[in-house]
Amino acid sequence: MAKKTATKKVSTSRPDLNRNPALKKLVELGVSIHQEVKNGRRPHVSVPIRSLNNVSFAPRKGHFVIGDKKSHRTLSYQTVKTFAQTVRLMAFAKHLIQSDDFASKREVYYTSKGSNKRSVAGDSGQAGWGAAGFNDQTESDAIMDDIEAMADVNREQLGFIPAEQNGSVAGELVVVDVDPATGKPINIDCTAFGRGSYSIPSRVEGLKFKTKAEFVLVVETAALFERLNGHAYWKKGNCIVIAMGGVPSRANRRFVRMLSDECDLPVYVFTDGDPYGYCNIYRTMKVGSGNAAQVNEYFCVPRAKLIGVTPQDIIDYDLPTHPLEEKDKKRALDAIKNDPFIQHHKEWINALRQMIEMGVRVEQQAFAARGLNYVLDTYLPEKLKKPKSMLP
Repeated sequence: MAKKTATKKVSTSRPDLNRNPALKKLVELGVSIHQEVKNGRRPHVSVPIRSLNNVSFAPRKGHFVIGDKKSHRTLSYQTVKTFAQTVRLMAFAKHLIQSDDFASKREVYYTSKGSNKRSVAGDSGQAGWGAAGFNDQTESDAIMDDIEAMADVNREQLGFIPAEQNGSVAGELVVVDVDPATGKPINIDCTAFGRGSYSIPSRVEGLKFKTKAEFVLVVETAALFERLNGHAYWKKGNCIVIAMGGVPSRANRRFVRMLSDECDLPVYVFTDGDPYGYCNIYRTMKVGSGNAAQVNEYFCVPRAKLIGVTPQDIIDYDLPTHPLEEKDKKRALDAIKNDPFIQHHKEWINALRQMIEMGVRVEQQAFAARGLNYVLDTYLPEKLKKPKSMLP
């Protein structure tokens, strides 16, 4: 008997607005604009101001939050193009949600450049936008951020994804995803990639997890991840190891947050010992970004702690260092003076001041001076015995 080929069932029913907050909010914004036009008023939109003077650190929530200041954009001769672009991009997002599709940020830009000969009604958003087309991607990115803030949802829920590397995963974890062709669940075993690893996708919403791990170890560099994975440290430590690859992407942070919440796991972050590693990479993972405070509740990991490398580690483990450059010192002093997260934690102020006084910085790979696997065999086991002493 011939084997039947599975086909994906495509729903033709209208999406339930109550079950899709992003679609619901887009419709509400569209209806509001339409109603103002019907009533003879110039339509307007209100966009939360995304700047540090409208951002604060909320200790109870564990992340940066945006304030009440808003920019009110009313349709006028000066704003007609931006207003039109905003409405067109909202319509495109609505189409993406309803068709269960997605577009990269670069594809969004080119969508506005599509052929004007195509029919606008019912197409895939590829008809040209004429005078409302974007001149470059900075325009489309900025308006995309505006819509995200207006709708109070993350842009991934709107169907917009970045084209970037989102990090790697290895260890005691099964990721439950969905086969895009059949809609059936897929169990992805992160211990079964040999010398490779599972890559975090750009769209992580809807993923489920199965694990018996005791914690998540998030590392800054690919080099350290390769060492930990190459020696199956995750088996010895009964953990999940995740690489950030520098400042973590939104998908990376969302993945770690969902994993920590769903599986009730602590998260330990391992960065280079310098002000950038602390105040940019770690802080972004822990409390989110000041420029995206309106969605930080989705993209931060309040349970995260810094396992290392700390200024005190340089002394305790006799690590080789590099001189602290002037830009490093300036970054540390700026964080002490202006960063709400750093200012909230005396431990971080003391650590940064200690680094400035020592005048040195240290890399993750510095442990190799004590032996290639010293970080696995000695440093991590010793640090993991004292989680309460880790930097918050």
